[in-house]
Amino acid sequence: MKLYIKYMVSIRCKMVVKAELEKMGIRFALLELGSVETMDDLSPEQLRELKIALLKSGLELMDDKRAVLIEKIKNIIIEMVHYSDEVPKINHSVYISEKLGQDYTHAAKMFSEVKGITIEHFIIAHKIERVKELLLYDELSLTQISYMLNYSSVAHLSQQFKKVTGLTPSFFKQLKIKKRIALDNL
Repeated sequence: MKLYIKYMVSIRCKMVVKAELEKMGIRFALLELGSVETMDDLSPEQLRELKIALLKSGLELMDDKRAVLIEKIKNIIIEMVHYSDEVPKINHSVYISEKLGQDYTHAAKMFSEVKGITIEHFIIAHKIERVKELLLYDELSLTQISYMLNYSSVAHLSQQFKKVTGLTPSFFKQLKIKKRIALDNL
């Protein structure tokens, strides 16, 4: 039985779901961001108990097909940007369509209607958050980051970063350093 879970967007969320399933004695074959596949069908009572347990952790079982599709798209993007070593070099629409196993146009239309933002803008927002994270770690150069996140150039990354944040990547990095110095003085 395949269950879809809203707000399950991190490894920590997966750990919470796994712990709840184990506590309830529910055997599962596959646990991914946004979904779990149980080995047996769950009774209505088990579903109710699981729903209550997950709600306590800020997670929700979903049964609405539109909500499930949107959550799948979000999880594909989050996994692609935040949890892979490199953003795939193929077109995002092709990648998402392959992962979903369905037509991108329909999925994109549904996503925009429900979220009020295009998939492309959602990807950009996540890529910029990832850039911020990587800049704060200060382990990679901007050139390495732009390559890792599949930007056509450092200039393109910088332009997009400034458009979204209002800051250049180098100024953002300087702010971090200033904040760190300020904290060290306390």
